[in-house]
Amino acid sequence: MTSFDVSAFYQEWATQSGLVFAAATGEGPDSLADVRLGYRKFFQDSFPAPDGVTFESVDADGVPAEIAVPEDAIPGRYMVYLHGGAYITGDPQGYRGLTGTLARRLRARVLVPDYRLAPDAVFPAPVDDSVTAYRWLLAQGAAPRNVVFAGDSAGGAMAVSALVAARDLGLPLPAASIAISPWANLEHTGASMVTLDAVDPSVSRAGLRRAAAVALGNAPLSSPLASPVFADTRGLPPVLIQIGGHEVMLSDAIRLAAKLADDAVPARLDVAPGMGHVWPLAVGHHPAADKAIADAIAFAEEHLPNA
Repeated sequence: MTSFDVSAFYQEWATQSGLVFAAATGEGPDSLADVRLGYRKFFQDSFPAPDGVTFESVDADGVPAEIAVPEDAIPGRYMVYLHGGAYITGDPQGYRGLTGTLARRLRARVLVPDYRLAPDAVFPAPVDDSVTAYRWLLAQGAAPRNVVFAGDSAGGAMAVSALVAARDLGLPLPAASIAISPWANLEHTGASMVTLDAVDPSVSRAGLRRAAAVALGNAPLSSPLASPVFADTRGLPPVLIQIGGHEVMLSDAIRLAAKLADDAVPARLDVAPGMGHVWPLAVGHHPAADKAIADAIAFAEEHLPNA
């Protein structure tokens, strides 16, 4: 396992996120385009793409996207991965370390939509683009039973809310979904938003409130597609929620799991003690990240047809 300074990563991630939020609100000296490129480079430098995976650009019915293709992909097996970044930053290129690893471990092609970002496109643009990319994948011949959704942070919330939107449009749903550190409640009312605010190494309640104001536009904080704790989730496929024990989002992830259970959705909640936001990014560098990815792959394989 290679050397990796977790504390230094989270410190720099918090800095990069602050630059993005400042640029998005016109309060910083740099352009939003420039800080987004810096954010991408930070992720690429921290988590390089693994060997044995190629990355192909595609047009998913008007939504730019990337597909990570492992050398030994199982024919017809797919994951749709929705990246994080508070709906303001992030892109497929910056996530190649994680999506490439998921592609290799699951032996699946991983479709990563480059969904529209705020403030240029506010809610529900990210959900709309994610559903469009999924519909495109189905149109290419992918069978829903051979598809798994996944995502982290904002994308972790959309790993649930995009399926709500797809269901409401009458689309067939995938086999399962994996929500990593989901930003599931933009009202930020969970107890951990207060109790862990000074503990979470990369995310603060104030920062999340700032991001939500940019991302939502005029949509209410309780909009079900923005805050899936308020969504009608009946009929969704099984969902795995992974959350770190030091995350301010912890209480709201627990609330999301309870909402899914109340709606008779098979739901599993895994809490990793002492872990910060989206710790599985550090796969290959940290034992807890390795365990989280192994658990996510096992969950996906449990619900996919046998190879």
